[in-house]
Amino acid sequence: MHRFDVVIIGAGAAGLFCAGLAGQLGLKVLVLDHAKKVAEKIRISGGGRCNFTNRDAGPANFLSRNPNFCRSALARYTPQDFVALVQRHRIPFHEKHKGQLFCDDSSEDIIRMLLRECEQGGVTRWQPCAVAGVRQAGDRFELDTAAGPVRAARLVVATGGLSIPQIGASDFGYRLARQFGHAVVETRPALVPLTFDAATWAPFAPLAGVSLEVGIACGQGRGRAAFVEDLLFTHRGLSGPATLQVSSYWTPGQPVEIDLSPRRALAEVLRAAKAAGSRRLLRNELAAALPARLAEAWLEAVPQLAARPVAEARDRDLETLAQRLHRWQLVPGGTEGYRKAEVTAGGVDTRELSSQSMESRRVPGLHFIGEVVDVTGWLGGYNFQWAWASAAACARALAASLAPRSGPA
Repeated sequence: MHRFDVVIIGAGAAGLFCAGLAGQLGLKVLVLDHAKKVAEKIRISGGGRCNFTNRDAGPANFLSRNPNFCRSALARYTPQDFVALVQRHRIPFHEKHKGQLFCDDSSEDIIRMLLRECEQGGVTRWQPCAVAGVRQAGDRFELDTAAGPVRAARLVVATGGLSIPQIGASDFGYRLARQFGHAVVETRPALVPLTFDAATWAPFAPLAGVSLEVGIACGQGRGRAAFVEDLLFTHRGLSGPATLQVSSYWTPGQPVEIDLSPRRALAEVLRAAKAAGSRRLLRNELAAALPARLAEAWLEAVPQLAARPVAEARDRDLETLAQRLHRWQLVPGGTEGYRKAEVTAGGVDTRELSSQSMESRRVPGLHFIGEVVDVTGWLGGYNFQWAWASAAACARALAASLAPRSGPA
C-alpha cells in the first residue's frame, strides 16, 4: 500500500498546479493521470502558445448555476499572482489583446514551469496510470491503480471535462462525483463552433474563410450575453472568437443575433453615398463597408436593388437592408460538439462544495478543482485562471488541515 497525504487525479493545469503548491507547503503528494502525455491540453492551447491567463479575469467572466461560487478563489489567487510566477520562471510573454496573455515561445514553457514547481514540492507523479476504483476506508481514501493500491487522507479530483476526447478527455470525474453522492450539472460543449442544417446554410457556405468583426448576442434577461469579436464563416456554420464566446450561452432552438457592422451605422453610410450622388452600384458601395463576398451573398436576395446605382435606391430600401444587416437572426442546428469544444460547461454542482477550499460538503476530504467543476470561463485565458485559482484555494486548505501531521496517512 502506497501512502500519501494527498492524491490528485488529473495531471492537467489544475492538478499539476495544486500538486506543486501542496507539496511546497509540506505535504506528501501523488498526482496521477491515465494519459501518456502530461498536460496535453496546455500544450495545444492558444495555438501552441498557451493563453495562460487574462489580466482582467473576474467573476463576471464566468458561467455557473451558482455564479457567486468563483468569487472567493478568484479574489485570493489573481492573474497578477500567476504572472508573478511566470516571471519568476523567466518565461517571456506578451499581451495579445483584451488582457489575453500568451507565451512568446511555446506552451511547453508553462508545462515545464508546472513540472518544476512539482519537483520543488517533492511531488510523485505516476503517468500513465489508470485508476480502477476509489473508495472510502474510514476517514481515508483508497485507490486501486495500475501502479498498485494507494491510501491518502485527502483526494483531489482534477480530471477536466469532456472536451477534445482525442487527447484523453473522459467523464471519470463526473462518475466519481456521482459515486460519492454529488449532483452534476448537465454538461455541454462550450467555446465551440455553431452549425446549421445544409439547406439553411446553403447561401452562406461559399463564404467559408470570410472573417469580420461583429456584435453577437443570444439569450434573454439575466441569461443574455453579448460580445464584439471576430466572426468566421465555415462550410458548416460559424466559428471564430465571437461564435465561441456566445456558444457557451446558447441553448438548442434559441436564435443568435448578429450585427455585421457594430461600429458603423450602415444606413448612414449608404445614405451618405446616395446624398453624394454616387453612381456606384449598391453592391459595390456595400462592399466598401463589409467583406465583398459577404455583401454579394446578402444582396443575392434583392437582385433588383443590388444592380441599381445607390443614388437611385429609395431611402426606405436602404434602411431596410441596413436593419437586416445589423439585426441578423438565425437559429443554429447544433454545435461541432466536444471534438471541437475548447471547454465543457456544467460539471460538479458547486452548491455542494466549499468556495473556500473546493472541498465536498458531502464527503470530508474530497475536493474538486478546475474544469470538472460547474464554472466555465469566457474565451481568452479565463479558464486557465480558474484552474490556477481553484487549485490554489484547494492546496492552501489541504496544507492548513494536514500540515501538522507527522506523516502521510
